[in-house]
Amino acid sequence: MSPRTRAILGVTIMSAVLVLYFVLAGIRAVALLSSGEAVAIVMGVAMLVLPIIGFWALVRELLFGSRATQLADRLESEGQLPDEPVATHPSGRPDRADADAAFPRYRDEVEADPESWRAWMRLGIVYDAAGDRKRARGAIRQAIALERQDLRR
Repeated sequence: MSPRTRAILGVTIMSAVLVLYFVLAGIRAVALLSSGEAVAIVMGVAMLVLPIIGFWALVRELLFGSRATQLADRLESEGQLPDEPVATHPSGRPDRADADAAFPRYRDEVEADPESWRAWMRLGIVYDAAGDRKRARGAIRQAIALERQDLRR
């Protein structure tokens, strides 16, 4: 089984478990709301609001993952993925020092063409390889936004 297939399977299972939790919490919330007691009603409302927020976050993350994967696949089909050799640990994670060494090239590429979703996506991939998840997600979100703008034109 490929790493991508394992990741998709993991996301699917975790999403299904989370949705099951939302359903069970919703059932309990309805029971609390129908109790007629003030404290129980407040708890029931909270138990309805929190799963709604959780469901929104789940959908948002799934859409982000799907869009990011689509852009990475496009880069791969165009032969434009980052191509520096990066050593990996036995776990398969890239060596941070090697990934950090590749970073300046992709940062400069974004600075030279800040409207290129491809440059932002490559930067996000390198940030991710370096273990900087926050910046990776930000760069990939920027790539997704720029690619959407390109489609509208």
